Amino acid sequence: MGSGAAGRPTSRRRGKALEQALLDAAWEELAEAGYANVTMEGVAARAGTSKPVLYRRWPSRAELVIAAVRAHLPEVTPARMPDTGSLRGDLAAALTVASRWYDGPVRQALHGVMSDFYRDPQLSASLHPDIFGNAAKVMPVILQRASARGEVDPDQISPRVAMLPFDLFRHEVLTSSAPIPAATVTEIIDEVFLPLVRQTTLPAAPDMPVTDRRRGSS
Repeated sequence: MGSGAAGRPTSRRRGKALEQALLDAAWEELAEAGYANVTMEGVAARAGTSKPVLYRRWPSRAELVIAAVRAHLPEVTPARMPDTGSLRGDLAAALTVASRWYDGPVRQALHGVMSDFYRDPQLSASLHPDIFGNAAKVMPVILQRASARGEVDPDQISPRVAMLPFDLFRHEVLTSSAPIPAATVTEIIDEVFLPLVRQTTLPAAPDMPVTDRRRGSS
């Protein structure tokens, strides 16, 4: 249990208000104690409730932590996404923001629950949509803006390629214990994604004539 786990005053919270209080308590417990030290007892005490109240909603610690992370995901709307004026700039801005957010409690949660995921395929299946679901909202907006500028043709970019920047970013988050360096974000954009989409969306070059090297230049 975290050092600040003194229970909140008990009140007659119900429904959404109670659920939000529980998720806030789990998030605070995760931030203060780390995933390894998060317990249902600690979260219940911090929220000023009982363990059965938690277990009725989330059968395991991992599911509670995932729900808490999901509840604290930043809201993604086109108005909140930086419009830098270029596909490269928009991607760099989005991945930089994501890199900052996935540090701290979120990284602890992801690394901490991995062993639980391996034992529970159903829980594992919830990892991507629950914690990385914002990527599916971000990329369409970025590509639509790039299309309006004439940088790419979204119709020529497959869903797998469209999600590649965030898929590579997710791999870095899940396999690294350190914050994602800015150089890694640059590599994902400049060395993988942009060359791929530009090759996909640019018109094919005309056939070049074959040069007969047996002939002299004169």
